Amino acid sequence: MSDPARNASDAQSVHGVESADRSLGQLVATATTEMSALVHDEIALAKTQLRQDVKRGAVSGGAFGAAGLVLVFSLPMLSFALAYGFEAWTGWNLAWCFLLSFAVNVVVALLIALVGVVFAKKAKKGQGPQKVAASAKETAAVLGNAKPHPREDSTVVVARSTV
Repeated sequence: MSDPARNASDAQSVHGVESADRSLGQLVATATTEMSALVHDEIALAKTQLRQDVKRGAVSGGAFGAAGLVLVFSLPMLSFALAYGFEAWTGWNLAWCFLLSFAVNVVVALLIALVGVVFAKKAKKGQGPQKVAASAKETAAVLGNAKPHPREDSTVVVARSTV
């Protein structure tokens, strides 16, 4: 076990200044520096999470673009191939076979668009900046309610620094 009187007399060095000799100005300066570093770190975290959300949005846009591209380029060839295949298989009129071929192409495009919707929802649900904002508010609330610890020994006198 350690002796409380000895711990009070042992000065720990923080930023090159003995903690027992630190003035209120030095304490405020240290707190300001650390708070500034915390804010910078939270901003960097928000940027990283925002980049992830943008990437998800880009994947979503790419999926929607691919769905449109598949629909445009596949319609002529797939329509003819499917229509003649349906006509050979069912013996129906060729016009009905072309309509059925078109319906199959639309279903394929809808499935690809569904993939785009799933990625769009994931990008929209991205809570990156919201999480960081909540964390910053929580930090501010904790610091706003912070009170100095009461001293156990009221006879200890702290020397004031002129620095």
